Amino acid sequence: PQLLLLDVRSAAEFAEGHIPGAVNIPHDVIGERVAELGPAGERDIVVYCRSGRRSALALTTLREAGFSRLFHLEGDYLRWSAEHRPLIKDPAQP
Repeated sequence: PQLLLLDVRSAAEFAEGHIPGAVNIPHDVIGERVAELGPAGERDIVVYCRSGRRSALALTTLREAGFSRLFHLEGDYLRWSAEHRPLIKDPAQP
């Protein structure tokens, strides 16, 4: 099964920098876009946001939609970037 890395921050935050391979679906529209994730139970989904609050909201929404193979990236984006791990940035961003 394929792993999905799901960034639930805003599109603007995603463009400023995100983890390589991440897919962006903001937490406030995840319920409307859940079909984009494929059938529940077919893949592991790792969710992150900036600091954890939006991840928790998104994880609740995904559980309610029937997803069970869910994980939260410990420390979220703040920890990832603080540890100088790889990031993808939109070249249009300063």
